[in-house]
Amino acid sequence: MDSVDTIFALSSGAPPAAIAVVRISGPKALEAVKRLAGTLPAPRKAALRKLTDPDDGSLLDQALVLIFPGPATATGEDLAELHLHGGRAVVRGVESALGTMQGLRKAEAGEFTRRAFANGRIDLNEADGLADLLSAESEWQRRAAAAMAGGSFSRQVEAWRETLLRLAAMLEAELDFSDEGDVDEQDYSKITNGCRKLHDAIEGHLKLPAAEKLRDGLRVVLAGPPNSGKSTLLNALVAREAAIVSYIAGTTRDVIEVPVALEGIPFLFTDTAGLRDDSGDAIEAIGIERANKAIAEADMLLWLGPEGQGPTHSKLIEIEAKADMAKHVRKSEALIVSAKTGDGMGELVQLLATYGRDMLPPPDAFALNQRQRHLLRDTVLFLSHASKAEDPLIMAEELRQARLALDALTGRASTEDMLDALFGRFCIGK
Repeated sequence: MDSVDTIFALSSGAPPAAIAVVRISGPKALEAVKRLAGTLPAPRKAALRKLTDPDDGSLLDQALVLIFPGPATATGEDLAELHLHGGRAVVRGVESALGTMQGLRKAEAGEFTRRAFANGRIDLNEADGLADLLSAESEWQRRAAAAMAGGSFSRQVEAWRETLLRLAAMLEAELDFSDEGDVDEQDYSKITNGCRKLHDAIEGHLKLPAAEKLRDGLRVVLAGPPNSGKSTLLNALVAREAAIVSYIAGTTRDVIEVPVALEGIPFLFTDTAGLRDDSGDAIEAIGIERANKAIAEADMLLWLGPEGQGPTHSKLIEIEAKADMAKHVRKSEALIVSAKTGDGMGELVQLLATYGRDMLPPPDAFALNQRQRHLLRDTVLFLSHASKAEDPLIMAEELRQARLALDALTGRASTEDMLDALFGRFCIGK
């Protein structure tokens, strides 16, 4: 990938649509627009232009054109946008004309965002947040992703880094100016206490719920014996016929997963095969084995079987799912629900939402993904070693390693493989 190339791509939804936005970024972006439109509009002001093919002069479209001279742009380069009519032929014609220009090529997935990172417009944490924001399907996901994309975590990392640099500077001063190489005991104690304090502050963030719960949804498993109403309840919760409902025992033989947002919180509801010991069907037996595995991985478990006989689980909700059938109504602590009449469904949704709020990162707070948590764990490990080091030189090295781990969080230190994996999450045109 040649970083000096000028890239272009459709950045709006797939045509046909009312409008199609083609973005162009790179050193020849403004020149390319001039070749299509004849004259350039004033920077950052939309202007109507006729776009013509530079090769034969044929009319491609009449479009709004915007130019953004770098470096104060989204990518840090000269950037342009062509707001076209959203027909397939229009988009294809403009892209074809751009593709024939020397030095221009179609962008790869995530390349606009990667250039923004390379040119210092965003860091890796903000890129992570932007990727999550583009894929957000619930309000909770949107708010957490917006916090990350807005730089809230990056500002926190920078504050930690500044504290770390101050500790390292204090240690270096002691090593440089102490008599005969001995470090003053009082100042050395200040440094070790500072390491412990920073360690505890970072570790506190590691104890918060992970971003994967927020991104993938809280896993809610419906379990119970055959014909206990699991599939009917699932369909009622997700408001569509996601699972087959039948009076025949053993109808559900595999795990059925359905994502849905309730009260703005993402859930992944999982219907499972009915649990019983006497199944003579090999396929059903596999389904029961998968059901037990799903139960073990559940964040919440809805038990539709006999009272008190559900699997041990920290978030077990016992449900009587056929409240409309008098013989099934129990005088117990179970939540009485009828998916058929809707009775009790509101209470069930509210209970799930209450549990969900406790299991997800706070709203408007950043949520740490696996990459970020791994690097923060490295940071606290090095800080722990530094706080216990008796040799100042060893402490200095541990502080240096901790700083490198924090630098990797924002992208000051990174590898190409990691960058490829991150920016590969984006679509072409972003």
